[in-house]
Amino acid sequence: MNLHFEELTGVDGARIGVGTLDAEKSLNALSLPMIQALSARLKDWADDANIACVVLRGNGAKAFCAGGEVRSLVEACRSHPGEVPPLAAQFFTAEYALDYQLHTFPKPLLCWGHGYVLGGGMGLLQGSNVRIVTPSSRLAMPEVTIGLYPDVGATWFLSQLPGKLGLFLAMTGAHINARDALDLGLADRFLGEEQLDALIDGLLQLNWQEQSAIQLNSLLKALQAEAVASLPAGQWLARRERIDESLDVVDPVGAWRAVSQLRDDRDPLIARAAKTMAEGCPLTVHLIWQQFERGRLMSLAQVLRMEYTMSLNCCRHPEFSEGVRAQLIDKDKNPRWHWPDVAAIPQAVVDAHFSKVWEGRHPLADLAEIGS
Repeated sequence: MNLHFEELTGVDGARIGVGTLDAEKSLNALSLPMIQALSARLKDWADDANIACVVLRGNGAKAFCAGGEVRSLVEACRSHPGEVPPLAAQFFTAEYALDYQLHTFPKPLLCWGHGYVLGGGMGLLQGSNVRIVTPSSRLAMPEVTIGLYPDVGATWFLSQLPGKLGLFLAMTGAHINARDALDLGLADRFLGEEQLDALIDGLLQLNWQEQSAIQLNSLLKALQAEAVASLPAGQWLARRERIDESLDVVDPVGAWRAVSQLRDDRDPLIARAAKTMAEGCPLTVHLIWQQFERGRLMSLAQVLRMEYTMSLNCCRHPEFSEGVRAQLIDKDKNPRWHWPDVAAIPQAVVDAHFSKVWEGRHPLADLAEIGS
């Protein structure tokens, strides 16, 4: 199953639940069985009065979690052309329900977001109430490269970024480091790579019966003070003004063209991000523009329901399968998009991604309304 659970007993008898993603070769990519097992264990830990705190981590030095295991999804899509494969409906229902479960978890939930934290990994990190980054952290929503769109609640958490930064990061799949994550409100604490054991040891020393929130905060502050010298310099907040100016446009075609013009920019960080978008999926930029427009006033639950609709429809259309083929299966890095011209994509195709494709109630109808 590539998932490992343990319960550690602290000095006061309280237990710490530790969940470890253990698929190092795939950078801890999330499969459906992993998602289902993690959700079930989190429910057990939430209901167990003896579990005081939960830590979520990933095995291996390279990544906490590099996203969902999309190869099997695309194989299912190819077996059901023009349809929603059953695996896709199961996968996205389970993944988004898990993301919501994390956001609403009733106990301290610490996520160790080292290395690559991409796509579905961002869903896990952003759902946790103590989001920890390290010197190796590289956070991104890179779906533009595979013909999908930033999901797992990204409509909600990217739209909260200052100015047009959320839109830019969504369109380009650009990576942010630990300082950026703190600056942009996508992380809460910075710790050193070697401090995970010290963090868990510290959690086991706390008295969880009295003023536990104060004690936990003090522990995290003390560990962060030891690590702060290794905090990298921020990258994106200082570039906000340029990005805001570039994306001062009225439609997705204008946004695509504005960012494409930055491919040869004198700033290598911006140029690299623009090049990634320009080589990515034009339809994705239309979907991103629409998800930001439609999601502006949505709650987290409403966002996840909208994203579920979008994801199932991406499985019905050709771009997702082609993007995964080019990037992850054949690895030729040469996707042949069905709609290669951003200005020629029919609006009906974009709108179709927001249309219901299941019978009866929404599979995520029972998510409560929190957040705004």
